[in-house]
Amino acid sequence: MGFLVSPGVQVREIDLTNVVPAVSTSIGAIAGPFAKGPVSAVTAISSEEQLLQTFGKPNSSNFEWWFTAANFLQYGDALRVVRAESAILNAGANSGILIRDDDHYEASFSTGQGSHGEWAARTAGTHGNSLGVDICPSARAFSQQLGTLNLVDGAGAIGDTTITVDDQNATDATIAVGDIIQFYTASAIVATTNGAITTATKTLTVDTVTGTLAVGQRVLGAGISDGDEVVKIATVTSQTSLILDKAITVADNIPLVFSASGGHTKVESGNVEYEVTAEASDILTIRLLDDPGGAGLQTIIPDNSLIRRRWRFSDLFDAAPSTSDWSIANGRGELDELHVVVYDKTGDITGFDVDVKGQRTSSVIEVFPAMSKNSAAKTTQGGGNYYPDVIFRGSNYIYWTDHIAAGTNWGTDIATGTDYTLVTGVNSDTLTGGTDDYSVTAGEQELAYDKFGDAENIDVNLILGGPSSGVADTEAGQDTHVTMITDLCELRRDCVGFVSPYRGAVVGVTSSITQTENVKDAFDKCPSSSYMVFDSGYKYMYDKYNDVYRFVPLNGDTAGLCAYTDMVADPWFSPAGYNRGNVRSAIKLAYNPQKADRDILYKARINPVVDFPGQGVTLFGDKTALSKPSAFDRINVRRLFLVLEKAIATAAKFQLFEFNDEFTRAQFRNLVEPFLRDVQGRRGIFDFKVVADSTNNTGEVIDRNEFIGDIYIKPARSINFITLNFIAVRTGVAFSEVGG
Repeated sequence: MGFLVSPGVQVREIDLTNVVPAVSTSIGAIAGPFAKGPVSAVTAISSEEQLLQTFGKPNSSNFEWWFTAANFLQYGDALRVVRAESAILNAGANSGILIRDDDHYEASFSTGQGSHGEWAARTAGTHGNSLGVDICPSARAFSQQLGTLNLVDGAGAIGDTTITVDDQNATDATIAVGDIIQFYTASAIVATTNGAITTATKTLTVDTVTGTLAVGQRVLGAGISDGDEVVKIATVTSQTSLILDKAITVADNIPLVFSASGGHTKVESGNVEYEVTAEASDILTIRLLDDPGGAGLQTIIPDNSLIRRRWRFSDLFDAAPSTSDWSIANGRGELDELHVVVYDKTGDITGFDVDVKGQRTSSVIEVFPAMSKNSAAKTTQGGGNYYPDVIFRGSNYIYWTDHIAAGTNWGTDIATGTDYTLVTGVNSDTLTGGTDDYSVTAGEQELAYDKFGDAENIDVNLILGGPSSGVADTEAGQDTHVTMITDLCELRRDCVGFVSPYRGAVVGVTSSITQTENVKDAFDKCPSSSYMVFDSGYKYMYDKYNDVYRFVPLNGDTAGLCAYTDMVADPWFSPAGYNRGNVRSAIKLAYNPQKADRDILYKARINPVVDFPGQGVTLFGDKTALSKPSAFDRINVRRLFLVLEKAIATAAKFQLFEFNDEFTRAQFRNLVEPFLRDVQGRRGIFDFKVVADSTNNTGEVIDRNEFIGDIYIKPARSINFITLNFIAVRTGVAFSEVGG
């Protein structure tokens, strides 16, 4: 602010209301092999249901990781999950391909993948092999009264499950598996062309006619539109020479139908429809639509009956694809719309198989109507309507990876009067090539946990180790795994890691003495760190997703108890004991250490989890993995300092680039001291002192552009040992004589 030049009043504001902010303390983190979900990306999960929807169900290969995560979510509602990358692939239209997550897709696949095909499953895994995708790119593909080249060839009897057609693969449309068909007969005059007619003339010559041709009658036949562009008789020169109202092109000797109404009558009363289940050499296999008890034809189908076909998912849409309102209003190309349906091909996802009678509609997972082939298209609300972008924003199951081969000008912003490449048939893809791989290597597991390494951008507090042996159920495997978690926590220095012994140390071991030795030996070689917490084993719990009972590591629970403690008390309270340390969903323990066992474990930095009669399964220790005697060998003290350090460091950032003078130092003290008094009032510390003055901010410090604040903390200590002295006193002796 400049100086006043003439008399006046200058107003300035100085903000001294800054406070130390609240910081997160209960966000868990785990990395492991899951059935689906983003790969090598940090994903926020808030509930077991969301874990299930995002990363799939547990199975016999990954249940330890899955239930470690789920068990943590019993106590807290904030978990960050990374799916480890291994030999996994997304299912695709032509083959498998790895698309890790949305960022990977946008960087490498969003402009088309060439030979890969039209679609890829949204996440890697064999679950994607159950996906089917239909593109309906045109009105012809949507529904059509087939021309006379598709007459039924021969009579069909009641109960027949096959019919023979003249040409299943006609030029105007193709009858495909899944199509829904009805049968019609010609109810008007039938003739054939006598000589070709071209667009150069509207005159049509036909052979001998039985009946009377009249002005206004519709003309139907192969190559003549039966859609919006209706062709009619304009002039009857003679019963064999006609003038049409439109110039068309028709080959010689083509059967035609003339009628005021369109010339077709349904063979069967009502709306009897059939589904095409197979096709081979113009022989169609059919069944009564969506009727589990239905067989073949419900009535006799006369020879030369016509067929009306429609796309099997046409009833999910209000209209056939056409030209969008946006294209019309903005002078863009025509016939730009298409529909897309994502469905369950085998029933593995929804429980409904698209090819099973009565399950067609139930198998549908997602519907995307009236999207555009124009890369610049907009919806009526102004949002993008280009179909790859709509799919990317809206689908939970698929990515677009390329246009269908016939759509040569799709994705272009063409001018008015130009049609997008006409594709007359529905394009159906069954995705394939998706693979699972739950045997992650130690290196792959470490790369997954490394995603939590960025402390500035990834906020986590409690690192879950899952099965602590990692990929090898041995002491050596555990040592590698625990060292990896320890390195991560030591690198960040703002979180605590939780690990259990390797499975073989306690599960299936009948001797408690051997179990104690195994657990102690397993952790003996693990690094000393106040940022780590060891527990004693595995719990037995029910897996409702597979209807089995499983042994699951306890570190998800011990970390969860810290989150629970944060909710009911504060991070500087111990998560152990009968008040806050009760483990949930435990039927029994693989290893239930007795008092002598617990004495050995506690000396070895291991927190026993004990099943006490009448008290339940309880975390009965609050040690960190620090091997030397220190205040930081207790969980509550370590987490107290994490809270203080994180909160005060965040607040101290606002002192950056200020002057190192008494004003700034006083401001810092006034910021920190009220915060520490609050923590003291909430029983976190006994006493404190904040020093930020000239004694520690000397001239040399100032000249180095530094600021030093010394914060002395006397942490509160949890009670680990209770001594009760019961003293018998003679009746005649006063208590004052024997006690203080």
